[in-house]
Amino acid sequence: MTPSRLLRAADYPRMPWKNGAGSTLEIARDAGDGLDGFGWRLSIADVSESGGFSAFTGYQRVITVLEGAGMHLEVDGQRSRDLTALDAFAFDGGSVVQCELIDGPIRDFNLIYSPQRCAARLQWLRVEGEVRFFSSASTLLLFAADDGVTLDLDGKRSDVLGRHDCLHLENPGALAQVTLNGNGSACCLIELTPR
Repeated sequence: MTPSRLLRAADYPRMPWKNGAGSTLEIARDAGDGLDGFGWRLSIADVSESGGFSAFTGYQRVITVLEGAGMHLEVDGQRSRDLTALDAFAFDGGSVVQCELIDGPIRDFNLIYSPQRCAARLQWLRVEGEVRFFSSASTLLLFAADDGVTLDLDGKRSDVLGRHDCLHLENPGALAQVTLNGNGSACCLIELTPR
């Protein structure tokens, strides 16, 4: 596993939505510029009112409410369950999507990726003490919903992740042992592997 990059929430660039109705903080991406050319992208969006989502045809989306009462989505005419904090929901990026806020503005976390270019696994964890796992994913991303999580890799511990910070690790494909440490910290672990 190559050295990691700790991305601090205060440094995320703000970008307009494709539909012009809001803005997104871009956390990380693998390639491309603007709103095109990436194989995967992580971002945080502030949603102040109900309305339509931008289309990302050819991509898969996984969205999670971080702050606020929550929302429900209508995806190609099908209503989702009520989506509240840390409840991930996946849908086709090319779908027609309408968002209805439950009770006021929210902030959400988004993984958008091309299933033709990479396989993805996303899971939310609450790290109490030590959590150990093994991964051969090419890219590991650890996003902190709360303060206080660290990651140990080959005996080297990362700096402590603050709220909404993200640790980005690239791996040549070898199986690596990863250990997370926290005091009840909520975080999202994303594993990406090129197809």
